[in-house]
Amino acid sequence: MGFPGYFLIVQDFINSARNELGVWVGPGRGSAAGSVVAYCLGITKLDPMKYDLLFERFLNPDRISLPDIDTDFDDDGRGRVLQWVMDKYGKENCAHIITYGTMAAKNSIKDVARVEKFDLARTNALCKAMPDRLPDGMKSKLENYIKCTPELQQAEMSHDPREANTIKYARMLEGTVRGTGIHACGFIICRDAISSHVPVSTADDPDFPDIKTAVTQYDGHVIESTGLIKMDFLGLKTLSEMKEACRVIKESRGIEVDLDRIPIDDPVTYKLYQEGRTVGTFQFESPGMQKYLKELHPTVFEDLIAMNALYRPGPMDYIPDFIARKNGRQEITYDIPVMEQYLKDTYGITVYQEQVMLLSRLLADFTRGESDALRKAMGKKKKDIVDAMKPKFIEGGKKKGHDPAVLDKIWSDWEKFASYAFNKSHAACYSWVAYQTAYLKANYPSEFMSALLTRRKDDIKEISKLLDECKAMGIRVMSPDVNESFTNFGVNKDGQIRFGLGAIKGVGEGAANAIVEERRKNGPYKDIFDFVKRVPMSQVKKSGLECLALSGAFDLFAPQITREHFEALTLRGEKFVDVLVRFSNQYNSALQEASNSFFGMDAVEVACPAIPQCEPWSTLERLKLEKDKVGFFLSGHPLDDYSVVMDCVCNLYMTEMQDLQSFANQQVKFGGIVTSVVSKYTKRGTPMGIVTIEDYTGPGELALFGNDWAKWQNFMQEGSSLLIEGVVQPKRYNPSEFELHISNISFLSEVNESVVETLTIVTDLDKLNNDLMVCLTQRGVESDKGAALDFVVVDPLKRRRLHLKARRMNIAVDKMLTDYLDSRTDLTYQINGREIRRRQAAQKEEETMAIDNDLPDPSDT
Repeated sequence: MGFPGYFLIVQDFINSARNELGVWVGPGRGSAAGSVVAYCLGITKLDPMKYDLLFERFLNPDRISLPDIDTDFDDDGRGRVLQWVMDKYGKENCAHIITYGTMAAKNSIKDVARVEKFDLARTNALCKAMPDRLPDGMKSKLENYIKCTPELQQAEMSHDPREANTIKYARMLEGTVRGTGIHACGFIICRDAISSHVPVSTADDPDFPDIKTAVTQYDGHVIESTGLIKMDFLGLKTLSEMKEACRVIKESRGIEVDLDRIPIDDPVTYKLYQEGRTVGTFQFESPGMQKYLKELHPTVFEDLIAMNALYRPGPMDYIPDFIARKNGRQEITYDIPVMEQYLKDTYGITVYQEQVMLLSRLLADFTRGESDALRKAMGKKKKDIVDAMKPKFIEGGKKKGHDPAVLDKIWSDWEKFASYAFNKSHAACYSWVAYQTAYLKANYPSEFMSALLTRRKDDIKEISKLLDECKAMGIRVMSPDVNESFTNFGVNKDGQIRFGLGAIKGVGEGAANAIVEERRKNGPYKDIFDFVKRVPMSQVKKSGLECLALSGAFDLFAPQITREHFEALTLRGEKFVDVLVRFSNQYNSALQEASNSFFGMDAVEVACPAIPQCEPWSTLERLKLEKDKVGFFLSGHPLDDYSVVMDCVCNLYMTEMQDLQSFANQQVKFGGIVTSVVSKYTKRGTPMGIVTIEDYTGPGELALFGNDWAKWQNFMQEGSSLLIEGVVQPKRYNPSEFELHISNISFLSEVNESVVETLTIVTDLDKLNNDLMVCLTQRGVESDKGAALDFVVVDPLKRRRLHLKARRMNIAVDKMLTDYLDSRTDLTYQINGREIRRRQAAQKEEETMAIDNDLPDPSDT
């Protein structure tokens, strides 16, 4: 079969990636982590003997084929590894694998509707009505969607021929090839020219856009049947983030961190997990996972492996029992005492496929091959195979002296859970990657968050989430600074994160590198004139200089020069930024001439221009220009004065305005600052307005028509900060869609102090301390002002709750207080009687459930 050659080729390119190319390689993934040979060769990094990772999950006598060894590389270096492989084994012997994109149910409807010139809004409504998941056992085919979707049934029988034809022809076209692409990770290495075995085509190389690469014309489903070996080269962005974090740590602290040798029992890391502070860490950052981690209070690595495996649709139902057993609230029991050997780490609950395999051998003397066949049959829900193996399990167990009734119960439990049970080898490897990210966050918080900001700088939603997390961690993210910032996000000597110069719109990486390199060679810049003398405008350009100024990169030179001065007009009527560019060019020309002069550099004399007078900008104007260049508000936010209302009273965010269905028939409150107003007329001549309102999560649009626009348009002025109340109701002529009916609009400045009526703090008795009392006392006000203060004190030992009210004073609820309460992970609080819906937790849980997008089927080997 060529096993030795196969293993050695994989070892070859992994060693070269690590040692020659400087590419980070993951610790392993999938069932390959169960191979001791792979571990000894350095292909995987997790000891399979220590964690009971089974070799036969990877390879056994009943499976006579080469196993899959999938390898993760940092996504920057994956292309270099593939290039190295092609150079070593020959370009004609290597190829990517083609993929054929077929028309799925929704695509077929949309494509046919476009040809039929059917109404776009109605088409989108039909696609939106299709359920995300079909009932168990039904495949994702248009025929099944029609059975489960009344809207599609009505469309199929519609009197409008365009609508009926859309469904009719979509049925016919579903499944046909729509286009070709390249497999995300599959790659072929052959001993001779691939064209001798399969037809070969060419396609654009995703790693090298200017190069055409060879691709097989057989796709991944059939390529191995031709005798060719498929290897998976995966790009994992988390490895790039960890690599960047270690680079920043070396740069800021001079410490080399070897993540392969960090302690697996680091108490600071487990404290981070126990407090649910996992935003930014691998696979453990969703709000639901954070909630369970706080309840679980993990103390060993095995707890993390189990949570990684359990936090998926299906197994999630077992998490409460797992937590209760871990914390001693539920007795740990075993159906048969010897089962403790393999279920001890998971507190008596079967979590992994490997446990089913081990227990089938222990209880009924299954062979290694039979145990893997059982695991695969249960995972694939092959009832006939499972039923055929049951008598052997019962008989084998009886021979070992076990009660047949108990064996039958164990088998029934496996049948229910084994289809969900997860591959422990994969869970262990990826839990180790997750632990590495948590270790970095716990021990080097500023450097870790800086790395995430650098790697995710093109995703505004991610950046906003990470900035919120930095605030929660007490880490300041500072505006760019020409004397402290690097090209990417970095950390200064005070542990604060500095915005990267290369991340400023209009500056570019080349200009940022030039600024940083000049500072390294000749020291910090003394003032703006020193800067433009030392950094030629041929490298930065006028637009780059302007972007640096408006983003705050020259704020360190205030009050000599401020952001306003760069846009101010001189007596000649030209912008001062143009004057600076001309001065820089004159100085550098004179410097060039002086270098060839008899008198040398001392002869350079160019007078610095006078800085013009100007009026200071408003906070809103300054922040708006900053956002234009940086992409978001960094040095502040126009809504900061109203953050308590925004975070504690609003239950709808602007980024959720596009999908109001989840708020159907509910009273909603939302707020923000008006950033754009467009007045126009409908086709019928009715006045209307489209208003863009932005809150902490981003912008959203609000459309007002007729009388509504006439009633509320006076509030809709650019720069106005508003609190809007209303109800989400079905549209009059299309009840399947929803719209907002506004009932009241107020200026945030008018309701900021009156909207919070009660503050309720919920905490355990032993968590009440002087620090909390001092904080509350400092914000105490007279009883006719502020909010009423209530306590709910819980005694967990006696299982009692005591309600207390502060009768002599009220509390001033401001941003400083809510930030403090948010930092206290040992308590919760309510405002006006409801739990606070933080922006970070507003992500849809279904998005966070996509823990590992490139994860193979847990039952696959």
